[in-house]
Amino acid sequence: MSNSSSISHFLLLALADTRQLQLLHFCLLLGISLAALLDNGLIISAVACGHHLHTPMFFFLLNLALSDLGSICTTVPKAMHNSLWDTRNISYEGCAAQVFFFVFCALTEFYLLTVMCYDRYVSICKPLHYETLLGSRACAHMAAAAWASAFLNALMHTASTFSLPLCHGNALGQFFCEIPQILRLSCSHTNYLREYGVIAVTTCLCFGCFVFIVFSYVQIFRAVLRIPSEQGRHKAFSTCLPHLAVVTLFLSTGTFAHLKPPSISSPSLDLALSVLYSVVPPALNPLIYSLRNQELKAAMWRLMTRWFQKH
Repeated sequence: MSNSSSISHFLLLALADTRQLQLLHFCLLLGISLAALLDNGLIISAVACGHHLHTPMFFFLLNLALSDLGSICTTVPKAMHNSLWDTRNISYEGCAAQVFFFVFCALTEFYLLTVMCYDRYVSICKPLHYETLLGSRACAHMAAAAWASAFLNALMHTASTFSLPLCHGNALGQFFCEIPQILRLSCSHTNYLREYGVIAVTTCLCFGCFVFIVFSYVQIFRAVLRIPSEQGRHKAFSTCLPHLAVVTLFLSTGTFAHLKPPSISSPSLDLALSVLYSVVPPALNPLIYSLRNQELKAAMWRLMTRWFQKH
């Protein structure tokens, strides 16, 4: 019997068994991560440099891009390293850091999506109060609350999870360190329940955010349908569709990966779903927003044009 004090490293799940597939996965992850870094970096630069984009919607989008960058940089580099060098090891401290930053970035993204939903709600349902309700100070406070609450949640999860005595080996059934996989290695039911208490609190907070998003969109759709002109309805819908698509992608992939029926579970499916909810959303989010927003596309294009002219 071993415990957590004697574990110096964990063994992650290999993405593939053969060397050829490992190199293929390395190339795929490299392409996805470069695309995510480029797209999110362009959004951050465009919003920061474009004074006409200094509005609440784009301010929250900049914060979302930062959380996406953090998320993709937490899981993908280690998976690429392991695929390239044909290894499965991650240090105990590295695993703890990966758990913390993954939970931190994921919760920050969800809280920011909730705040962005409020921005859309006020913009469409209470346009006359927009400047009052979403001034620069209010936006800064809401963004800071999203980051701070996610930080505290991630800190509690990491401290609770890594205080567990581990006596079921050190092999994780995931290509990155994830709380459910570490809980399976625990042999202390008392501490196990403590972490589940923290999970219950976080679940309640996330469920409250989900209810708020659903309620807000019900009010938004009711307000949009009352707009007399078709052009006005189309414009209002077009400002909400990117956010709604990002929320749907984020929630559907994560929910299905963790709540799918055990009858359809298999190692290959679990691995595909884990990549789908941890890697794909940070790479697709900037594309979803930039493709539907002409102002953002124009700002990103001007930024790239100036960069190419200088070089």
